[in-house]
Amino acid sequence: MNLSTDRLQGIAIVRVTETRLLYPMLSEFAGAIGALIDGGDRRLVIDLSTVTSVDSATVGCLMDLHRQADAAGGALRLCGVQKRVETMLEMTGAQDVLKVYADEASAIKSAS
Repeated sequence: MNLSTDRLQGIAIVRVTETRLLYPMLSEFAGAIGALIDGGDRRLVIDLSTVTSVDSATVGCLMDLHRQADAAGGALRLCGVQKRVETMLEMTGAQDVLKVYADEASAIKSAS
């Protein structure tokens, strides 16, 4: 799993550099984000700009990570969501819960 994490204004910015974020890699993905939350990073932005394909398990994983961040008193935001990924979020109703922003700057501002 290719992830990189930067911090800006107290926000952990996780960049997913995979084109597909699917079930087989979700354990590693969820573990990495969960470790950030457990380590004290309460405000997170996940940049999905390179991700062109997700499955329903990925949507469930994102929802679970959102709940974890919320329970820790933080916030989780998504940015750079491609059209196919956005469609999956809409089909599952996840866009009603997950906060999605067009770009990283907007997501950071919202999470601040």
